[in-house]
Amino acid sequence: MSLPEIDQRILSDFASPKGQEKAFTLLVDTYRERLYWHIRRLVIQHENSHDVLQNVLVKAWRGLPQFKQQSSLYTWLYRIATNECLTFLEKQKRERAYSLSDHESGLANTLRAEKGFDANKAEWQLQLAIQALPEKQRVVFTLRYYDEMPYEKMAEMLETSEGSLKASYHHASKKVIDFLKNH
Repeated sequence: MSLPEIDQRILSDFASPKGQEKAFTLLVDTYRERLYWHIRRLVIQHENSHDVLQNVLVKAWRGLPQFKQQSSLYTWLYRIATNECLTFLEKQKRERAYSLSDHESGLANTLRAEKGFDANKAEWQLQLAIQALPEKQRVVFTLRYYDEMPYEKMAEMLETSEGSLKASYHHASKKVIDFLKNH
């Protein structure tokens, strides 16, 4: 079954009070792993990613009755996940009273503390480069590079123009390449 067909099944089952639990189970089974990895790339730590994912799923459950189908369910869920990540990171920044650069180096330190971290491996270098990006560029780069999300969907999800996203991705890519060349 294709994602649009699964989404339609979720929405039609959710419309029936008796089918809501089944619909939500299908939604979780279909999107949990994708959402987790999207969140994990932005938040870094497993425990925090898991907590953010739970918040996303709760918001999806509460918001599903108001979902107007102006976008795909996938786009809507990614918007919720991205907003929850940004909220989490902002809260973390406030709680630690870091300056922006301290916060970003804090994310890199969190990454370095991850089990299996090896600064000599290309995948870890890439992650360090991504964590060095400003927040908006980090989100855009992650959505485009890892999730291969089209600019059109990103623009819809982040409520900004495609041109702005293309520029952010271009600048982020240059910074990542520069970081990798210099480290």
